[in-house]
Amino acid sequence: MEARIDAAAHLVLARLPRGPLADGLIEFLVFGLKQAWACLFGGLMLGMIILTRLWWPELGINRYDFWFVAALLIQAGMILFRLETLDEARVILIFHVVGTLMEIFKTAAGSWVYPDDALFRIAGVPLFSGFMYACVGSYMARIQRIFDITFTRYPPIWLTVLLAAGIYANFFTHHYFYDFRWWLFGGVVLLYGRSFMHYRVFRFGHSMPMLLAFLLVALFIWIAENIGTWSRAWIYPGQESGWSMVSFEKLGSWCLLMLISVVLVTLVHPPRRFEAGGVPP
Repeated sequence: MEARIDAAAHLVLARLPRGPLADGLIEFLVFGLKQAWACLFGGLMLGMIILTRLWWPELGINRYDFWFVAALLIQAGMILFRLETLDEARVILIFHVVGTLMEIFKTAAGSWVYPDDALFRIAGVPLFSGFMYACVGSYMARIQRIFDITFTRYPPIWLTVLLAAGIYANFFTHHYFYDFRWWLFGGVVLLYGRSFMHYRVFRFGHSMPMLLAFLLVALFIWIAENIGTWSRAWIYPGQESGWSMVSFEKLGSWCLLMLISVVLVTLVHPPRRFEAGGVPP
């Protein structure tokens, strides 16, 4: 699909007057199309959640169970049609399990609830919820290939693994004693503060500080979370009687949780070093 997007862009570009404006416009449009392609799993899941919030016929099945079955079919289709490799699917499965375990703990602690009934559930957590984490993992894995991402000054993998383990542990332990969140944010800045990612959209290469990339991805996840709570896929305390915007504090939580996905993806796609002659950092 990436090649088809590039081919279509070449056709459009050939019919436009050449110049910075035309080049920039095509680059921007291709960037949006490839981002949408990278978000395929998450986009399908979010679209399904919105559609069933607006219209849900009596099918003899709960929404949560329908989402779970549909998510299984989507994931199987992505593997069958080679939109994801088996290695990527394994890492996504790990993130799925990691997310489900956290869901079980967090719902028991009252951090959020699932208001509808479901047949497919574990300890009160509908099984579709793990696929919401899988959406993030799928995006992280696919974007590496689609944008041919390389890195400058990527931190040592073993340090990123330790940081990710600390982040995951803190999601549990902060309920019982000190919340190390700000220390973990400091660890993220310390490890990734000098790191740049380099990516090619269409005809040109681009660079971005990794901290900015983390923030932008977390922002889009936060927006998707607002759509999810509006659809009553899950709700936070205070949203029982009506929808309200998810707190900006959750943006930080998504930054940290997303980093776990980034680290897991490096187990399949080891970070490639940026080679001189490309886009300077």
